[in-house]
Amino acid sequence: QVQLVESGGGLVQAGGSLRLSCAASGSIFSINSMGWYRQVPGKQRELVAAITSGGSTNYADSVKGRFTISMDNAKNTVFLQMNSLKPEDTAVYYCKADSRLPSFLRSIIWGQGTQVTVSS
Repeated sequence: QVQLVESGGGLVQAGGSLRLSCAASGSIFSINSMGWYRQVPGKQRELVAAITSGGSTNYADSVKGRFTISMDNAKNTVFLQMNSLKPEDTAVYYCKADSRLPSFLRSIIWGQGTQVTVSS
């Protein structure tokens, strides 16, 4: 069983910054990748940024140059540094972990979500 605990959401003015954290715990053999997705009401959940355990990253075009994803492999924790925030970044942000259990079965789980609101 793997659990994710997210933190760092909140309300910020346009142009401001926030840092999201997501820690994975439980029966983890290894982490394949972790990432952040976001969703607004009435729309599909979309990828914001993802990172593999080897450090390869992938960003949505809308956040390139403003957001930075990083991972502390020793702590199974992923961070999303969000700078130059825009009102259109307002959404519920979800952490996703793709891991390998001690049984070598693959586990993909989602966090509970954290609200990010950017005021204009």
